Amino acid sequence: MKFRCERDTLVEALGAAGRAVANRGGALPVLAGVRGQLTGDRLKLTGSDLELTIEVEVEVAGEQDGTAVLPSKIASDLVRSLGDPRVTVEVEGDEATISAGRFQSSLRLLPADEFPRLGMPTDDAVTLSAKDFASALHQVVPAASADDARPILTGVLMSAEESGLRLVATDSYRLAVRDLPGTTVLKEGQSVLVPSRALKELERLLGASEEVTLRLGEREVTFEVGNVRLTTRLIEGDFPNYRGLIPASHPNRLTVPREALVEAVRRVKLMAREPNTPVRLAMSQDGLELVAITQDVGQAHEQLDAGYTGEELTVAFNPEYLLSGVDVTTGDEITLDTVDAQKPAVIRAAGAEEFLYLLMPVRVS
Repeated sequence: MKFRCERDTLVEALGAAGRAVANRGGALPVLAGVRGQLTGDRLKLTGSDLELTIEVEVEVAGEQDGTAVLPSKIASDLVRSLGDPRVTVEVEGDEATISAGRFQSSLRLLPADEFPRLGMPTDDAVTLSAKDFASALHQVVPAASADDARPILTGVLMSAEESGLRLVATDSYRLAVRDLPGTTVLKEGQSVLVPSRALKELERLLGASEEVTLRLGEREVTFEVGNVRLTTRLIEGDFPNYRGLIPASHPNRLTVPREALVEAVRRVKLMAREPNTPVRLAMSQDGLELVAITQDVGQAHEQLDAGYTGEELTVAFNPEYLLSGVDVTTGDEITLDTVDAQKPAVIRAAGAEEFLYLLMPVRVS
């Protein structure tokens, strides 16, 4: 295999494919590499840990077709460090020579015949707006759990609703639900559970793209964005019945400018020095007061102008979870609906129903 390529093109492609490379102990040694396959002037780079696979196809000046598996990190770091933008890669035997200008380096290759053959869904494709899908991922994915001990909660539920597609994630402390009206991806009543790790990578790839193509198989799903294809295994199991967590009615409603609340929470939470120290929200007809107290350190208060209907109420929240929800809620104003100090609160953009963020309160004495 031999080809010439622009340095920045190769760096970007190696970086994208490398994000799926296995970095966990126990994986096949060959999965620490990126597989390169050259056919004519098309170079396909593939990284995988068997759960997540990312393929990138770029145009190069090909001279000799072939296949090789390069160690991902060193190859990426090496190409990124090159001073000359014109790079030549040549494979002979079990070594790859990377040269640019007066620089030359050889890398020992990983055995290409050990790189697993990876299946791709071949079902009919559905094309979505990349901007809308990226917005939905930005709002929902952070609410998924990062604890592999509960694999179901590390996924994002994609389900078919009457109005379109719904995305749901929870880590049992918070719940994010986003609807994409008019978007038809799944069959009526169908739902799939997609690993949040894969969707984080997908959000990164969407960038300035206009469209994303989705192909759904029995055990995996593929997203195609420009010259990049991301495939991930679906999570098997039943997602929790999240609908029962959302209160049917809320007697108390706070309406507050979103940006003002974000800035106030960021300031006040600086005094929440201990990991479990909450921020209290005292709501009344006079507005909203935020309070954080850490014994032996100090306290912080801030008052905000806000509209409020209901009985006077003080609710405490994990400040990071509160900030995460308010931050991804769109619009100039948000509403915070509460039942009491112990039941889940619901955050929405004022006048919008497409997204809700449910947050469990923290018990305080």
